[in-house]
Amino acid sequence: MKLTAIAALVAALGAGSAGTAFAAKDLMTRDAYRAEKDRIEAEYKAAKEACNKLSGNAEDVCKADAKGKQLVGEADLDARNTGTAKPRSDARMARAEAAYLVAKEKCDDLAGNAKDVCVKEAKAAQSKAKADAKADRKVADANKDASQRTAEARKDAAETKRDADYRVAVERCGSMAGEAKDACVKDAKARFGKS
Repeated sequence: MKLTAIAALVAALGAGSAGTAFAAKDLMTRDAYRAEKDRIEAEYKAAKEACNKLSGNAEDVCKADAKGKQLVGEADLDARNTGTAKPRSDARMARAEAAYLVAKEKCDDLAGNAKDVCVKEAKAAQSKAKADAKADRKVADANKDASQRTAEARKDAAETKRDADYRVAVERCGSMAGEAKDACVKDAKARFGKS
């Protein structure tokens, strides 16, 4: 089996739901989640049952494909339900695992060195896909951290500016006396959110 065939298999397993799996931002209701999980399980059982009509390695490949689709379906469901980086990364990992399961079973049709090479290619494709998923998750986490640090820095800067403007406003009140000064300071405190 050529490495490009394995890569195509990885793409095919991910293509079915990758475009829509993570588009929804709304969390699912508990009932909707359970119904979807039950649907995935029912599809897996039906696919596995259909594999029993086959024999030999074709049956093994069919069962590996059914299991892979179940893994991907459940991972996509979790990613859709949470909308966070970890489940999205887990879904990509599930695609890599599913592709590997099928590719490894297909290698059983070969013998000798050709089989060994096929298994190594399948494992390499899995390792690459998992490495990409891990890298993307780290980038997403880093971007999230950077966004939080940027927001905190802007908040700190705004507070510093507000404090400086407050000090200037209070200083302007220093040229006044009595009730006018008190009113000026009170106004400055209200304007700049000071107690």
